[in-house]
Amino acid sequence: MKDSPIQLNDVIIRTEPQPGDLGFVIHRHGKMYADEYGYGVSFEMYVAMGMYEFYKNYHPDKDRIWICEYKNQIIGFLLLMHRENKAAQLRYFYLEAAFRGMGLGKKLMNYFFEFVHDKKYDKLYLWTTQEQAAAASMYKRYGFKLTEEKDSTAFGKSLKEQKYEWTDKNLIPIA
Repeated sequence: MKDSPIQLNDVIIRTEPQPGDLGFVIHRHGKMYADEYGYGVSFEMYVAMGMYEFYKNYHPDKDRIWICEYKNQIIGFLLLMHRENKAAQLRYFYLEAAFRGMGLGKKLMNYFFEFVHDKKYDKLYLWTTQEQAAAASMYKRYGFKLTEEKDSTAFGKSLKEQKYEWTDKNLIPIA
């Protein structure tokens, strides 16, 4: 993105789901993770089931999505899903390759933590894989800690699923 004429301010971020948004994100996760990491259709179905769970339990005062658009095309996405006991899960964070490295991920994480602070969530967690080193590095900068690893073949190949947790409610890392 360094040589691109696209600027961070050219990206529109909205928080209201519209018809087609969730299905598009399911599609892009399936395609992107197949192309970049060799994941199978089972990963796309995992995302689809999670999106169904999210929307079935969607409560605008507890849940939030951030949909990034450039020229009316979705180019990024992040979701906060409420859980029991003042906990929330970060899910389905992705940016199209052409929009990585311009600060959009940082902007989304800042929005995420503003919402966490406003809604007074005490615990946060996310699941990823060991292949997501760049994402894990960003999560660590925001105070998430690796707390669990397990071998898995759930996405059509052998990998390690990793759970990261954030529990320091005194640390609201708005960067």
